[in-house]
Amino acid sequence: MTHSHGPAARPSTHHLPWAALACLVLSTSLVGSYVGLSKLLILSLPVFLLAWLRFGIAALLMLPWLRRGPTEPPLDARTRRLLFWESFIGNFLFSICLLFGLKQASAMAAGVIMAAIPAAVALLSRLLLGERMNGRVVLGIGLGVGGIALVALERGQTSASQQHTTWLGALLLITAVFCEASYVVIGKKLTAQVSPKRISALINLWGLALVTPLGIWQALSFDFTAPTLSIWGLLLFYAAAASMVTVWLWMTGLRQVPAAKAGVFMVFLPIATGLVGWFLGERPSSSQLIAYGLALSGVVLATWPGRPSPGLS
Repeated sequence: MTHSHGPAARPSTHHLPWAALACLVLSTSLVGSYVGLSKLLILSLPVFLLAWLRFGIAALLMLPWLRRGPTEPPLDARTRRLLFWESFIGNFLFSICLLFGLKQASAMAAGVIMAAIPAAVALLSRLLLGERMNGRVVLGIGLGVGGIALVALERGQTSASQQHTTWLGALLLITAVFCEASYVVIGKKLTAQVSPKRISALINLWGLALVTPLGIWQALSFDFTAPTLSIWGLLLFYAAAASMVTVWLWMTGLRQVPAAKAGVFMVFLPIATGLVGWFLGERPSSSQLIAYGLALSGVVLATWPGRPSPGLS
């Protein structure tokens, strides 16, 4: 296994491509917005049917993206396996855990828990890629876990506009965090071999195949005339944003930015989720605001690029 990135790779941490950074910011902000907005969808559609419709609509939108580019090598067995795991963990499991978790949690609480994604990326980079974790990263992960615990322990103080967050809801959202972190680590490997558009289309097709049996099962007993036109419009936005636009933006940015450095941009996900929750009428409690502060401080501490070591190349 080689870690060489060719002669064109730049070791400098001070000159990052701004277009790639903008792609990462837009991607995570969109993810954060649909985490909050998907709470409206799960009130009208069963979870598996919602996921099936999302992948199906996106598959139609991304049909032209399936073609292999003229400079792309054919998919080898290792790349095919990575594409499957990227979809199974980062698409299928993430969507199911997120949607079921949101059924038992407020959008504000989901935003705080999602703030742990960059710390989870740092942890998985250590476990799966063998990257060293310094004291800053360990402390950052601790702060992120502290923020999560504060949300999970919160009982009561719910109002008509604020949904109660259960232990199961928090656990499902934490699982979604590690699914998304795996998505970052695997995605970095894929961008070396496959174009961002083709990655987006292929992992969406895997997601569609995985959820189809469950989607058909729920579709058979669902009244398709019940959802309003605005719900169907929101579903179209959700499908395009979740499966198409955010994945393409993320893979495009990840192609030029190291995975660990890209992790810090996940900070925009909980911010966007919290803003949508606020827009939907959820009022953050004082403990949730403290949790936001802990979680966001943790992710910045864990993923902020350090001063390069002179001995490293």
